[in-house]
Amino acid sequence: MSEFDQDIAGAAANAAEASAYWGFGPADLDYSERSLAAVEKVLGELAAARGELTDDQLDGVVQDFGCYVLEVGRREFGGRYAWFDRRAQPVLVVGEPAFRVAMITWDKVRGRLTGDEADNIPFFYAGFAGRARAATPGDDALYV
Repeated sequence: MSEFDQDIAGAAANAAEASAYWGFGPADLDYSERSLAAVEKVLGELAAARGELTDDQLDGVVQDFGCYVLEVGRREFGGRYAWFDRRAQPVLVVGEPAFRVAMITWDKVRGRLTGDEADNIPFFYAGFAGRARAATPGDDALYV
């Protein structure tokens, strides 16, 4: 595992550990698609209290929980992490070389933290996962 991959996995673990504050344990945040309901609940609680967070704390939450979502995808579909320069955040790419389905998550998590319930994390991930499962050779999609 590269240092970059370890950084993403470490940030994801930070999110899982922080979720204990809201009563979620290791069985709730087990890196499964189902666990994203707990992530959504935590982000909803944080959105309600976002005025109490500094910009640095908000950035940390975005990065940790965004990496948790990425790690859910990597554990389900494999793939590789890369840095997406245009959005200054990591991207998970799955299916190569036959197809490419990718997702970036920090923007989505930030949107949810600003109170936008349309940035629903389980719904977002379900779109990515459905596309990855149904992909055919030559497909190329990015979920943002």
